[in-house]
Amino acid sequence: MTIRRLIVATGVSFGLVAGVVSLPSASAVPSNPGPASYTPPPIQWGVCTAAPLVRRGAQCGFVEVPLDYAHPHGTKIQLAVSRIKHKTPDSQAQGPMLVNPGGPGGSGLIYSFLGEFVPHGAGDPYDWIGFDPRGVGSSKPALSCIPDYAGYNRPFYVPITAKIERTWLQRSRAYAKACDANQHALLRHLKTLDSVRDLESIRKALGAPQINYYGFSYGTYLGQVYGTLYPNRFRRVVFDGVVDATRVWYQANLDQDFAFNKSIKVFFQYVAAHDSTWHLGRTEAAVELRYYTEMTKLIGHPAAGKIGPSEWTDVFTQAAYYVYGWVDVANAFAAWVHKRDATGLVALYGSPPFDDNGYAVYLGVSCTDAKWPTNWQTWRRDNWRVFAKAPFLTWSNAWFNAPCAFWPAKAGHPVKVDGRHVKSALLINETLDPATPYSGALQTRRTFPHAVLIEGVGGTTHAGSLSGVACTDDRIAAYLQTGALPHRVAGNRSDVQCDPVPAPQPTAAAAAHSAGSTKAALRRSLAAPYN
Repeated sequence: MTIRRLIVATGVSFGLVAGVVSLPSASAVPSNPGPASYTPPPIQWGVCTAAPLVRRGAQCGFVEVPLDYAHPHGTKIQLAVSRIKHKTPDSQAQGPMLVNPGGPGGSGLIYSFLGEFVPHGAGDPYDWIGFDPRGVGSSKPALSCIPDYAGYNRPFYVPITAKIERTWLQRSRAYAKACDANQHALLRHLKTLDSVRDLESIRKALGAPQINYYGFSYGTYLGQVYGTLYPNRFRRVVFDGVVDATRVWYQANLDQDFAFNKSIKVFFQYVAAHDSTWHLGRTEAAVELRYYTEMTKLIGHPAAGKIGPSEWTDVFTQAAYYVYGWVDVANAFAAWVHKRDATGLVALYGSPPFDDNGYAVYLGVSCTDAKWPTNWQTWRRDNWRVFAKAPFLTWSNAWFNAPCAFWPAKAGHPVKVDGRHVKSALLINETLDPATPYSGALQTRRTFPHAVLIEGVGGTTHAGSLSGVACTDDRIAAYLQTGALPHRVAGNRSDVQCDPVPAPQPTAAAAAHSAGSTKAALRRSLAAPYN
C-alpha cells in the first residue's frame, strides 16, 4: 500500500537514455535459483537526465543482470543506477551506500541525493547509490499493464452489493491478465529473491567488497533477505519502517488494516484539535462521522466528476501514512465540506496521465514472493471480519491486492530471514506506523541480535527518518560516522525513544512548507506501495 500507491505519475521523469530490452514470451525457467554466480560488467557512468540529479553532479548508468539467475548467460535486463560520489578525501571514503525507498515498486533512482539530508556531514564520506529495481522506472524493461487503472471515479471500494464485488473482481482479473500479456517473462522473475541477487550484482559492478544500505519500508525486507544470504557483504545498515518478515504478504495487509484505522483516527483528532481553523468537528468522533458522511454522499455523485468514494479514501490515506501533508488534506476536506470546492481533493489525488508502473511491480513482487489465497471466499470472509473493526482501509487494501488471486506467475516461498550474522543494523519505527506496524520492528530486532531500535514514540508517520527530528537523525549520523550503535537494552522493546515526526501547525506558512519541502515531497511522491 502507498499514499497514492505509485499508480499516479509523480510528475517528474527520472529516465535515462538507453535501448529497450525486449524479453521473449516463452515460459520462464525455475524461479528459485541458488546463489548467483554472475558477475556483471562495470558500470559505464554518464550523465543523468533528472534535473535534481543533474544539479548535484550525479552520474547515471546501467547494470546488466540476468533475467533469470539460474541461467546467467541467458536474457539480460538493465537496472538503472545513479551515483553521487563522496565529498571527502578518498582516504576517508566509506564505500557505496545503496538506497531503496520501498514498495515493492518504488523508483529509487533519485535517492542518490539522500545523503545530503544526513546531519553533520555524516553522509559525505559515502558514494550514494540510487537505483530502480527490476521492472521499475528507468530500468529496462519497465512493467506496465493498464496505465489508467487508477483513473477517476472507480467503483466504491466497499462491496455493499454483489454488482460492486463482481466489478472489482473483473477489474482485478483483467489487470493480472494484462500484466501477463505485456511482460510474460518478466513476471516470472520479480520476486524479492531476484532483487536480492540484483543488489549483489550492483555491488560487484561497483567493485566494492561490501555495501552500506539504507532501506525504507519494503526496502527493509529486501535488506533483511540480503543480509540473510550475504551477511558478510553488509557493512552499515539502516532500516526505517521495518517489515515483519514472518508475515509476508497476505497477513501483513490484514495487519495494516487495523493499523491504518488507528492512524487515521489520530489525524481526525488533530483536525478536531484545530476546529477553529477547519470547523469540521470538535471531537475525533465528530470529524470521523463527517468523513464517512461525505464519503457516502459521493457514491454515484463524484466531486467535480472525478472524486468518488474510492478516490476520497485514497486522498485521506495520505494523512494516515504521514503527518507531512496533514494541513493539505484538512484544507481540502474543509473546502469540500464548506464550499463544495473539490480543487484540493483533485490536486491531492493527481491528474492524468496516470502511470501504473509502481503498482504493477508491487503486484509482481508481492503476488509471487509468497502464496495468496486463490479461493475468493477466503478473501471475502477475512476482509469483512476485519472491516467490522477497521473500516477505513480494509476494502481499499483488499482490492489493491486482489489481482494476486488471479496472478499468472507462480508464487514461491519466502526466505526465512536470519540476521544473526549481520554485524550491526539501526532500526527505526514510529509506534503507530500504519504501513509497517511497530510489532514488525520488534520482530526484526529479535531476528537481528546485533541491531538497535529507535522508536518514534506515539508517532504515525511511516519511514520518516531524516525529517529533522534531532534525536533520531543525530543517531543515524553518529552510526554512519563511526559504525557505533546506541546501547542495546534487555527485553523485547526499543533501545532508544525519540519524539516522532511533529505534526504541522495549521498556518499558511506551515501549509506551504507541508506542500513544498523537499523531504515531504520525497516521502509523499516517491513513497512505495507497501511503504
